[in-house]
Amino acid sequence: MTITGSRLQRVARDAAGALPGVSSGRPFTDKLDVYKVGEKVFLIVTDDPDERIITVKSEPDHGRSLQREHESITPGRYLNKAHWISVAAGREITEGMVEDLVAHSYELVRDSLPRGRRPAGHGSGSRSGKR
Repeated sequence: MTITGSRLQRVARDAAGALPGVSSGRPFTDKLDVYKVGEKVFLIVTDDPDERIITVKSEPDHGRSLQREHESITPGRYLNKAHWISVAAGREITEGMVEDLVAHSYELVRDSLPRGRRPAGHGSGSRSGKR
């Protein structure tokens, strides 16, 4: 079942908030809710009612594959377009998919941190394989 833009954002926020060591704020503008692990961004929720999207980190090949498969997944807004994707509500975008994309983005960023700065929990040190 397709989710709405506001539901997509709520699911992404809930998924991010459940992960260890996550902080959030609006360091750039009031319309961008930014989620970080170890001071590095892994999720941006755009709070513009005309553009209800989330932006997450992804491996370049996986991100391109998702863009080919899903019309509502595009190169990442605001960040490096090779390593980030933006997701809007659309056909085949499900809550589970959003949760997996947020978790995977978190894991990519967390795993890039020096070991001493990684939060404990959520498969720390190895990826869970979610995408």
